[in-house]
Amino acid sequence: MTKASTTQPPSRRRHDREIIALAVPAFGALVAEPLFVIVDSAIIGHLGTPQLAGLGVAAALLTTAVSIFVFLAYATTAAVARRVGAGDLASAIRQGMDGIWLALLIGAVVVAATLPLAPWLVDVFGASDTAAPYAVTYLRISSLGIPAMLVVLAATGVLRGLQDTRTPLYVAIGGFAANGALNALLVYGAGLGIAGSAWGTVIAQVGMAVAYLVVVVRGARRHDASLRPDLAGIRASAQAGAPLLIRTLSLRAVLMIATAVAARLGDTDIAAHQIILSLWSLAAFALDAIAIAGQAIIGRYLGAGDAKGAREACRRMIQWGVASGVVLGLLIVLARPLFIPLFTDDSSVRDTLLPALLVVALSQPVAGVVFVLDGVLMGAGDGRYLAWAMILTLAVFAPVALLIPGLGGGLTALWWAMALMMAVRLLTLWLRMRSGRWIVTGATR
Repeated sequence: MTKASTTQPPSRRRHDREIIALAVPAFGALVAEPLFVIVDSAIIGHLGTPQLAGLGVAAALLTTAVSIFVFLAYATTAAVARRVGAGDLASAIRQGMDGIWLALLIGAVVVAATLPLAPWLVDVFGASDTAAPYAVTYLRISSLGIPAMLVVLAATGVLRGLQDTRTPLYVAIGGFAANGALNALLVYGAGLGIAGSAWGTVIAQVGMAVAYLVVVVRGARRHDASLRPDLAGIRASAQAGAPLLIRTLSLRAVLMIATAVAARLGDTDIAAHQIILSLWSLAAFALDAIAIAGQAIIGRYLGAGDAKGAREACRRMIQWGVASGVVLGLLIVLARPLFIPLFTDDSSVRDTLLPALLVVALSQPVAGVVFVLDGVLMGAGDGRYLAWAMILTLAVFAPVALLIPGLGGGLTALWWAMALMMAVRLLTLWLRMRSGRWIVTGATR
């Protein structure tokens, strides 16, 4: 056997280096984000149960509000990466600034709506009479940080499009450290209670937004790109993001339906469901990191007019998705004796959880390909197809999931329905990938 036959082709090695260089820091940044809520929970938990319950309601509302607008990162990544591939860095940064201005506008609207509606929103989420005042306090103060959080999303998209996922990791680590220190100082040192935790989080989020803006503004000055708001550019960013917003809302609807069905199955099932959902979300972070690499790499190839390179990168990332899914599935199965006791000591919850967890493990290779193809099509700017595909997936999943309680199915049946949802997504995304219609070259789609 010759030496050449035992080594990977140069193009494959190049793709592997690019994927690793972008995906590993992206994973670190993704994992750092939920740590904000964990730190807040750990600190507020010592104030009392009503305060912690109030945080739980407010945090759920804030997370939902921000996650809906994740298209600010996705659409910006694709648009910026295309212009980077085309060799027009000034236009790339200009496009990124349009996304940041759009984030500020959306953030202002969300804050204006949240402040007066906070008591009603907390009531809709079912907060108890003792927890509601704390939830309203936390929600109102923390909502002031929503514009900063949305700027962080858009600016993260700018840097990802510029093929930089390390800076977002550093900013996320800095924000996490600042949030923890400020929370401890304001909650206990200043005696502000839950309000201190909210203010600490807002200050940390604003600091992260400022750090991003410094990096983007420096890049704009270096390449002589305008920083002023451009109405046409902001409108174009909104139009590019609208289909991804529909996709995200449809995906959120799937998760909400699954949780609602689990709740109807009983306390044991909903408790087990929440544990599985936490593990499923953690696995999703790892797979999403590859998808983020896909957004940046595919956008750059298409912007450079390199359709062949885009296809090769897509094929290699699919292989990464399958391999990552297999590894994650094995880890879930092999490590279950270690992590399940961390979540519950209730034997009935464990018995309910285990078979459903095996379904999740089996579906991880499918999830790996789904996440990768999602990222590839986002990088190609194929948002309209992604929106319709997710609406179709929701239309298939919803009736199947809602029938489970009436047919006597349990939590395992619900997670088989979730596996069906992923299979439908795989089918729709795979058909699009094979058609080649996502391959549109040039600085704009």
